[in-house]
Amino acid sequence: MRSFLGYGIVLALAGSACAHAAEPSYPTRPVRMLVGFTPGGTSDVVARIISKKLSESWGQPFVVDNRAGAAGVLATELTAQAAPDGHTLIFISSTFTMQPSFTPKLPYDPLRDFTPVTLAVSSPYILVAHPSVEAKTIKELIAFAKARPGKLTSATAGSGSAIHTAAELFNTMAGVDILLVPYKGVVGITDLLAGQVQLAFAGFPQSIAHVKSGRLKVLGISTASRSAFLPDIPTIAEAGVPGFDVTIWYGVIAPAKLPQPILAKLHGGVASALNMPEVRRALTDLNLEIVGNTPEQFSAIIRNDIVKWMRLTKKPTR
Repeated sequence: MRSFLGYGIVLALAGSACAHAAEPSYPTRPVRMLVGFTPGGTSDVVARIISKKLSESWGQPFVVDNRAGAAGVLATELTAQAAPDGHTLIFISSTFTMQPSFTPKLPYDPLRDFTPVTLAVSSPYILVAHPSVEAKTIKELIAFAKARPGKLTSATAGSGSAIHTAAELFNTMAGVDILLVPYKGVVGITDLLAGQVQLAFAGFPQSIAHVKSGRLKVLGISTASRSAFLPDIPTIAEAGVPGFDVTIWYGVIAPAKLPQPILAKLHGGVASALNMPEVRRALTDLNLEIVGNTPEQFSAIIRNDIVKWMRLTKKPTR
């Protein structure tokens, strides 16, 4: 993701300037920004930051509408069914590309039924543990889990979610049997803090304060390379599970057949918001890497990620 940092923003701003005279009269009424998860998660927080700036810039409300259920499928289906006029959008995570591997009968086609706008931010997961867990490293955790199959528990966000996929992949690649416990929203972190579950793959915004306070400990980073925000924490791949790599990203998509002038204006507006100093500070404070790439780049990432996860789960690709 780092190679895209700022590149899409520059392209969007340049394209927006060239097309300024031909901008469509969009939006003409309030815009609904769907989020497929409960309030408080990363998708919700970032969607609200961006929506606030779009509202200020264009004089129409961008209203975040949380429609949690089925790991985001319910909100995504609503978006697929909406009119392609830019007044219904959805802020998705990389869960969107994992669902075809776990939910073969989705009520929409992730490639045909949507118009990618931009991938806004990306981040690793951190594998966090309650302090009562004896393991201090990934290798120690694997040894502990192998000696006690089914005894350790890990909070997830339900089948097909990015958190669930990361935990399933860890179980498979590490050869362990950690029991996955599905939760809605950020409730899993609450139970983790209370010691009701022992582990979780968690986003920085939900967990970093608890790590700094000592209420949780970090065992590893989910991405292939270390995080600039926690440079002393090893990746899971280097710490005992070679090849492990899960990047969580968040972006905006619209219904299919979105008219090009509206796509261009919407893309330019999101890119401009991501380039605002106060937005960059807010997202950096959440330990999120700003991307802001082009619709074409985002489309390629979506397609490639769907193929990647289908291969990892041994499902046939489209």
